[in-house]
Amino acid sequence: MDFSGKHVVVTGGTGALGTAVTGMLLAAGASCTVPYVHEAEMQRFPHGGNSKVKLIAVSDLADEAAVAKLFTGITPWASIHIAGGFAPGKVAETDKAALMAQIDGNLVSCFLCCRAAVKAMLAAGATTGGRIVNVAARPALEPRSGAGMSAYTIAKNGVATLTIALAEEVAKDGILVNAVAPSIMDTAANRKAMPKANFDLWPKVEDVAATIVFLASPDNRVTRGGIVPVYGKS
Repeated sequence: MDFSGKHVVVTGGTGALGTAVTGMLLAAGASCTVPYVHEAEMQRFPHGGNSKVKLIAVSDLADEAAVAKLFTGITPWASIHIAGGFAPGKVAETDKAALMAQIDGNLVSCFLCCRAAVKAMLAAGATTGGRIVNVAARPALEPRSGAGMSAYTIAKNGVATLTIALAEEVAKDGILVNAVAPSIMDTAANRKAMPKANFDLWPKVEDVAATIVFLASPDNRVTRGGIVPVYGKS
């Protein structure tokens, strides 16, 4: 895959999956804009010193003005939306604030970034279109598996629905929109949280990243509206 001369926005780019995605994009010749919220993640980000990476501090990706500022002055070939958050909780134990935190962090942030990316791509008048890749989750495709994490499941289901609807809206403009739906990924944080799990069954972040990068690449010429399961052996 060749991203030479192409600019890609990667939200959540300083996290485990985002770091893998950014690394693959850079190796393929892309330049990347990576927003970050937490200073500590930015400091740990291994690609921060790369001249093709622009790190931008943002207060909140669910804030319309912050997202508009992020996309100001850039013409992205692709926009990859990994940013989000997880919180467990049964419905009876989840108040409105907790529900809205999941919706804002996962769905609203994705919606606003999709909106800004589409506007930037259309404003450029590029004949080659562009690519958008969102990150849903396994419970978005299998809601019964979301028992005990209903707010998260609702938010990620919204990401999946947004992806399908937006893909139809912008297909004629050459913008292909897709999402991946990972199961629990093999990260240091997940291993720490679930030390007795069989880590061999979990999809590796590098493999999930490879799927994302393909969907964001010029090599993807026809796939749109897909919510791609990336479950590994789990």
